[in-house]
Amino acid sequence: MITASRSEWIAPFTGLEPGQFRKLVRLVAQRGGRAIADGRPGPPWALPLADRVLLVATYGEPI
Repeated sequence: MITASRSEWIAPFTGLEPGQFRKLVRLVAQRGGRAIADGRPGPPWALPLADRVLLVATYGEPI
C-alpha cells in the first residue's frame, strides 16, 4: 500500500519533496481537510489525511 508515512514514496508519486508535501498536508488541514466538505452522509474517512492528500496528489490532474 502506498502511504505518506514512507517519505521515500512521496517524490516519485507526486513530484513534491517531503517538506513540500508536509506543508501541503498542513495547508489542507488548516482549510478543513479533516472534515467531509460537502456534508454528504456516510462513513468517516478510513485513510489518514496525509494519505488522502497523497492519493489526490498522485492521481490528480497536473496543473
